Amino acid sequence: MGSQHVGAHGFGPLAGIGDEAAPGAGGQLAALRRLGWTAIELRAVDGTALADLSPTAFGTLARRLSDAGVTVTAVASRIGNWSRPVTGDLGPDLAELDVLAERCAALGCRLVRIMSYPNDGLPEREWADRVLARTAVLADRAARAGLLLVHENCAGWAGDRADRALRLLRAVDSPALRLLFDTGNGVPYGYDAPAMLRELAPHVAHVHIKDAVRLPDGSTAYTLPGEGAAGVAECLRILAAHGYTGALSLEPHLAVRPHEGLARAGADAGDLFVRAGQALAALLAGLPEGPA
Repeated sequence: MGSQHVGAHGFGPLAGIGDEAAPGAGGQLAALRRLGWTAIELRAVDGTALADLSPTAFGTLARRLSDAGVTVTAVASRIGNWSRPVTGDLGPDLAELDVLAERCAALGCRLVRIMSYPNDGLPEREWADRVLARTAVLADRAARAGLLLVHENCAGWAGDRADRALRLLRAVDSPALRLLFDTGNGVPYGYDAPAMLRELAPHVAHVHIKDAVRLPDGSTAYTLPGEGAAGVAECLRILAAHGYTGALSLEPHLAVRPHEGLARAGADAGDLFVRAGQALAALLAGLPEGPA
């Protein structure tokens, strides 16, 4: 069902964050095989973040991916994420980036997902200054390593506002910093994702696909792509119109939601992941081809 849609509308490969399908590499690869996809985004294997895997475990993973003919589109790091407030030490982020520089080189991958540091009681201006300074340091190091940092519209100073994301790009002013747009984050964070994407689309180098609805109690429930209120199809149309050629990486959140402590994929996670991938392929098949 999947492979014939790869490259549709000028998009790059269909991929997925593997640990949403299964904890181990075998289960992650099995879910991709069921979809007919040959690209993966790496975050964790057997509950351990990519940067924290032992050299032996990483070597085994790299060989398995290579043997399976699966390419790595991006690495979802913890740099600047919800667990690393702006008042914390930058050391762990720099150390993670250094490890990922080596591992990305071994995997033939350039993209590293980052966020922009949740606040921890600072006045907004000081929060902004620290985020801009930190991201500049990270981008400089990434540029020297041949990496491309992609900032996600998620946790952090520039996560839920297009004006701040654009300010971050302007202030850092580095070819090693671009944007990652996640179609589903507008629902939990309370903004209109297609409206934000219209402002950010020229700067987007990577895309996560998820969909969601807001429940009456204010919480978020994740759905198959196209069945929620996130505007996934509209986002795909906007990306196509802007000539986006990067990957579409499935992060369905149906079985794994790390920031909520739901960190281990259960027995049905692979099936849910495959259903979400089929729904994404169906959405793409329904988009009009040609210039928007």
